[in-house]
Amino acid sequence: MADRTESQRRELEKELAAAVRGEVSFAAADRALMTMDASNYRRVPEAVVAPRDADDVAAALRVCRAHGVPVVPRGGGTSIAGQATGVGVVLDFTRHLRRIVSLDPEARTAVVQPGVVLDDLRAAAGRHGLTFGPDPSTHSRCTIGGMIGNNSCGSHSVAWGTTADSVEALKLLTYAGEEVRAGRGTDAGGAPTGLPPRLRDGVRALVAEELALLRTGYPDLPRRISGYALDALLPERGTDLARALTGSEGTLGVLTEATVRLVEPPAARALAVLGYPDESAAAEAAHTLLPHGPLTVEGMAADLVGDAAGLPKGGAWLFVEMGGASRAEAVARAEALCRAAAEGLTDHTVVAEPAGQRALWRVREDASGTATRMPDGSEAWPGWEDCAVPPARLGPYLRDFRALLAQHGLRGTPYGHFGDGCIHVRIDFDLLSHTGIRQFRAFSYDLGELVVAHGGSLSGEHGDGQARAELLPKMYGDELVGVFGKFKTLWDPSAGLNPGMLVRPARLDDNLRFDVLPRRPVPVEFGYPHDDGDFSAAVRRCVGVAKCRTTSAHSGASDVMCPSFRATGEETHSTRGRARLLHEMLAGEVVTDGWRSEEVRDALDLCLSCKGCRSDCPVGVDMATYKAEFLHHHYEGRLRPAAHYAMGRLPQWLHAAAPAAPVLNALARTPLAAPAKRLAGIAAERPIPALATDPFTRWWQRRRRAGAGEQGTSGATSGEGTSGATSGEGTSGATPARTVLLWADTFTTYLSPEVGRAAVRVLEAAGLRPLLPPTTPPRAEGARPLPLPRRRSPLCCGLTYVSTGQLDQARTVMRRTLDVLDPLLADGRPLVVLEPSCAAALRTDLPELLADDPRAARVARSVRTFAQALEELAPDWQPPRIDRPAVGQTHCHQHAVLGEAAERRLRERAGLDGELTGGCCGLAGNFGFERGHYDVSVACAEDRLLPAVRQAPANAELLADGFSCRTQLEQLMGRRGRHLAEVLAEGLGEGGAVP
Repeated sequence: MADRTESQRRELEKELAAAVRGEVSFAAADRALMTMDASNYRRVPEAVVAPRDADDVAAALRVCRAHGVPVVPRGGGTSIAGQATGVGVVLDFTRHLRRIVSLDPEARTAVVQPGVVLDDLRAAAGRHGLTFGPDPSTHSRCTIGGMIGNNSCGSHSVAWGTTADSVEALKLLTYAGEEVRAGRGTDAGGAPTGLPPRLRDGVRALVAEELALLRTGYPDLPRRISGYALDALLPERGTDLARALTGSEGTLGVLTEATVRLVEPPAARALAVLGYPDESAAAEAAHTLLPHGPLTVEGMAADLVGDAAGLPKGGAWLFVEMGGASRAEAVARAEALCRAAAEGLTDHTVVAEPAGQRALWRVREDASGTATRMPDGSEAWPGWEDCAVPPARLGPYLRDFRALLAQHGLRGTPYGHFGDGCIHVRIDFDLLSHTGIRQFRAFSYDLGELVVAHGGSLSGEHGDGQARAELLPKMYGDELVGVFGKFKTLWDPSAGLNPGMLVRPARLDDNLRFDVLPRRPVPVEFGYPHDDGDFSAAVRRCVGVAKCRTTSAHSGASDVMCPSFRATGEETHSTRGRARLLHEMLAGEVVTDGWRSEEVRDALDLCLSCKGCRSDCPVGVDMATYKAEFLHHHYEGRLRPAAHYAMGRLPQWLHAAAPAAPVLNALARTPLAAPAKRLAGIAAERPIPALATDPFTRWWQRRRRAGAGEQGTSGATSGEGTSGATSGEGTSGATPARTVLLWADTFTTYLSPEVGRAAVRVLEAAGLRPLLPPTTPPRAEGARPLPLPRRRSPLCCGLTYVSTGQLDQARTVMRRTLDVLDPLLADGRPLVVLEPSCAAALRTDLPELLADDPRAARVARSVRTFAQALEELAPDWQPPRIDRPAVGQTHCHQHAVLGEAAERRLRERAGLDGELTGGCCGLAGNFGFERGHYDVSVACAEDRLLPAVRQAPANAELLADGFSCRTQLEQLMGRRGRHLAEVLAEGLGEGGAVP
């Protein structure tokens, strides 16, 4: 590719575009998205092609062959050995070739295209009581084609084996364009069936020539994934060509269709969680459980799971799933296993409820991400993610492995498929310095020898790729590796398919993805406290496991990430895709304009800043913050989009517009609204929300004045929009511990004052004393009063400025807020915030943008949601019983930053039954109002929120604590959602006490 001239590149582009009906892109953004998978490696492709069918694949191969351009087939891009990266043309199968062609329940088979996502196949098979056995932790986004390429396995492999055990037949195209129909069996001449003459004769001759070596050169263990499985071609093994090609990592042919076998899972499952004193004890015990017929035997230690709830006492655990025809039978089998394994256990538990099992399995499934950070926050990387040894050797191997880590001064957290002897581990390699990379190489060689000494396989699940292929001679010897080379040459004499992988590989320390990143921290605005202020380190967080690419609720109904990807299905609109573009922006090779990059700007345009990735991403990528950072630099010194001025500075406009609310509301219903929206960058489809004619702070001021004699507040400021909060106390039985500061956010004050009034009522009914902060800092004792303007601007959390990247203005309003709040919160008084997005901004954006101001952290620690304040300060208060079903959506910022446990408990105590859905409403502050975002905004709402509301009982209470959520519901469904405070206030009755 490096030697290709511009004219040759244009000719290649022209011919591909003419030959292929799917998308062909040479654009920097699309190429940047494909530079990496979930490994340590990076290779820059020349183009990306999304074929629509097998004919498109053949056409792309024909053009590439004519131009001598290599081809790399790619599925979900979750490979961890580098085999989904490559130069030349990447074939992206995730856009179009994702159809389940047929499913035969009686034969228990399915015919699928390579881009089918595993969970989609499992869902289709599940309607017939069947499933696809292999289930890697990336099941919600990995593709069947990728699984076949890598011979993926998963936690249920002790029951159902590897992908190779589930493959019936394959359709492939070689780089030369030959069609292959690989299956099991031979023709009359003893050659594998389904091959064109050249390959038929060559394969038959190669097997005949190497029979002895193929019979003796492979170790016998359940997780032998490394190398080509040429022993599957032995006559005594049925000459299974489909099995031999499974795990070939796209180096022999391009898969266009697969026939796979399905299995019937048990009707019920119970999860036995066995606690052991340490990892070695768990590893020693794992293989002894196999005679009991478990579905899984998964192991992990305390240094991985941390404080995960629901685990029995111990330092390491085995997750052993047992099946049965009924829940009672599954539980009985699990309990019998616990009794049989009693010796050596520290504790155990059996989890029968599906929800409890899902919560525990999520700990295991997220490990591929969480293991990328050590307990002290330092980075850890794949590379030796999944080597395997015979299960009975796992205990001794793990002890030797830990000793080898210590010898090299490295750390790692092993976990994985203990029942199959397969260990996953991320190790804290230093892949940024020459010394660290030399250590990475030396350790890899030593560990390769250790694995082989224990009779193991360099890869036990994810393939060799570039990470381990260089070491295959240690495992197989030079002679058998030479046979691999002959097999590759036979199938791909031009070396056009995925060169550098598995056979004749690149060195394991070449093409490391960190080589191109800046060596010094990039000047940025946010503090990035979890990455030592280094933006490059923050971007490096994305290791490519792609949980953000989940397009359905398979991974958990409470997840938020990533709403824009769910809506569009485009990699560029996933958290991973945006992180990849930021990585390439820092690298400067593919994306060359730095902070001014239009590719990055366009990718971030559909980011809703929902913050879902902050909690749902296993490695804590925070794309909302990265977006704000980028927008700040991108528009620095330049004219911004109109929406940034209109909605980014919303607090200023609403404050100025409050006196004219009735007139403006009337004008918003006239034809004048259309040009006003165009001028402000607002979507034409969006009605303008009505302004409150009686803002919350004005209502509060009237109420304060009316009750001034009884309330006894001292030193209160006066004037419109002020509150009267002081450091003084003295009211009807209230004590300092039961006084709370109530945050009058912009949305509550000017758009939903009924929420603020309801919250005051409920807080007072619970025995708390809410006070609103003044709009100016308190005067020092004895200081002369300063002349005040007639109308003082309200305090602001800075949310709208941050979300539009106006970080200088955000700092200004945040510092003013700190000047007022910090003295009032010095005694530990909580700050109750009703709007979840504002609470999240005060909790996270404030201390991260003002990292040099200790007041910011103090204020952030004081923030409480409405339910948290009631639970902490009025634990004995009984809310009114509503006794209705509840429906709605947990606010995305609440989910990501604040948590919803207190809200859930408060709803339960009030008799509001039902779980709120996850996801994002799609309005997301300014996002859904901005011109060009309406369709995606609606699609996000249709993902979960609107269907849940449509399916709810007629008497269900529609809960929506966020103004955006309430607005979206009203504008798209004509339904009024209510804040939990409003529902409880209504339940109090006229007297204000619980009926």
